[in-house]
Amino acid sequence: MPEGKTTMSAGRRRREARDVRDTATSAQPHATVCVAHHFDAPPERVFDAWLDPDKTRYWFAPGLGEVVRVEIHARVGGSFSIVQRRNGKEVDHRGEYITIDRPRQLAFTWGVPQDSPDTARVVVDIVPAGLGSNLTLSHELHLAWAGFATRAEETWLRMLEAMDETLR
Repeated sequence: MPEGKTTMSAGRRRREARDVRDTATSAQPHATVCVAHHFDAPPERVFDAWLDPDKTRYWFAPGLGEVVRVEIHARVGGSFSIVQRRNGKEVDHRGEYITIDRPRQLAFTWGVPQDSPDTARVVVDIVPAGLGSNLTLSHELHLAWAGFATRAEETWLRMLEAMDETLR
């Protein structure tokens, strides 16, 4: 199928069950949000959109505020900072890259230090699917943030849809 063309299932977000649990998959109990999305773009382009500051500016948290600064140091141990203006306040989303395995997997910590010292872990898996790719994202929130799981799920889905639009 040509890039940008979709069928009923292609390009449509697919929600997976959200799993909120006390588990031992990380050092502390956490709530896990999982979302998936099909892209008509190949895995390399989808992966690169995560690490390109110019593209990130367009797909990050659409509708929640203007992205005013993006800094990405794309290497294991490198950091990122995405600053978004929300209601006149600058909100800095920060993290550190744990895994960078282009074009298959990206893992990083995630947090908003001004709101909480707690960090989350996000794992992005990308696999080829015909001429496009399927992305699955797992966000392990600190258990204290479990009440935000539904909001996190909705926000990630909006971001993946916006990323899809920037890749067309």
